[in-house]
Amino acid sequence: MLISLIAATMLVDQLTKAAALSLLSQGTAVPVLPNFNLTLGFNTGASFGMMGEIMAGKPLLMAALTGALTVVFSVMAFRAQHSFERTGFGLVVGGALGNIIDRLRQGAVTDFLDLYWRDWHWPTFNVADIAITLGAVLIIAASFPLRRRKEPVLDQS
Repeated sequence: MLISLIAATMLVDQLTKAAALSLLSQGTAVPVLPNFNLTLGFNTGASFGMMGEIMAGKPLLMAALTGALTVVFSVMAFRAQHSFERTGFGLVVGGALGNIIDRLRQGAVTDFLDLYWRDWHWPTFNVADIAITLGAVLIIAASFPLRRRKEPVLDQS
């Protein structure tokens, strides 16, 4: 089940990026809804373009760093006991793999989802970023004591 979630996340991410690459032109916003456009962009940095200037021209280094973290999260996913936690790690791993594929294939991550309010735009993002964010929320939710099943207390007498 976990491998299917990881594969499905990666597949949906790559399919939506392929559609964005074939249907959108860089720098041209396509209005979809109020406060939401499709705008093709490329990210050479980490999340939301952080470290973009430092990592520009180093896609293999960025892919290697992301890959190392992805291996750690994969191990955590297969060891997770709680379904929210396992699902969260699966989404993070699937999203990270989708972004690694972009870095290896084209040297940057394809972004195309553009949320904005008036003149302020959130950094463009993609389906992998949504999966990673949702996965992090599930991992955090799994850490709350109310979400964990109570273990029976053995009588010590």
